[in-house]
Amino acid sequence: MSPPVEHYAPPDDDPIEKITSQGLAGKKALILGIANDQSIAFGCARAMRKMGAEIAMTYLSEKTKQYTQPLAEALDVPPALYLPCDVRVEGQMEAVFAAIGRNWGRLDIAMHSIAFAPREDLHGRVVDCSREGFLTAMDVSCYSFIEMAHLAEPLMHDGGTLFAMTYYGAERVVEHYNVMGPVKAALQAAAIYLAAELGPKGIRVHPISPGPIKTRAASGINRFDELLEKAAERAPERALCTIEDVGVATAFLATDYAKMITGDVMYIDGGYHILG
Repeated sequence: MSPPVEHYAPPDDDPIEKITSQGLAGKKALILGIANDQSIAFGCARAMRKMGAEIAMTYLSEKTKQYTQPLAEALDVPPALYLPCDVRVEGQMEAVFAAIGRNWGRLDIAMHSIAFAPREDLHGRVVDCSREGFLTAMDVSCYSFIEMAHLAEPLMHDGGTLFAMTYYGAERVVEHYNVMGPVKAALQAAAIYLAAELGPKGIRVHPISPGPIKTRAASGINRFDELLEKAAERAPERALCTIEDVGVATAFLATDYAKMITGDVMYIDGGYHILG
């Protein structure tokens, strides 16, 4: 047994001091999927910026640019790193990562907050989903995350963090979530395999599962207001999460505070998921 000491002195190279003093200062973060100021991705980008990260972000098209340009300015995004990215357009995501390589030379954080299914398939039963609709939903909502990880890997020289947005409907049947349930389940499975493959390079992967939030993307789900009401009534905390709640949690996961966490679905839903 070691002898007692009169006082405690931290080691000269104290890992706790190193982690707590840095936050996200100097980190480079790419955010895919900001549509407006109510987007979950915007809440995450704001939190990361507040913690010192530099932000690059994308917009879907010239039509949507009017909604995201002011947000890019608020986040101090360099003009050269505010770029179009429709994952269905060949070469656009590659162009984003090429610009990051030219301007930053590295990347520490990449967030995927993109999902889509054709309306008729989203509002119908899974058993009635068209082949085209299913493949479109998988391509946009799942495969593009794998593509993002593939392009981010060579830029994450010193490790990094990848985020994907999922939902509880990937694990349990949620009424009206329909085809997005199987699609998000595939996204979560992809995330754990990426975590295993990229972990030796110090790259962590986090599937983030917020509770229902009234965003533009969620408004496409049939009778979404009923889902919000049910979640607020049943969640142990009796409240809905906000984009700010998701933002600060993901910012924490991007720091070295969470350097030993990877691969697990991270629920930010007031405990709703524990009810089964």
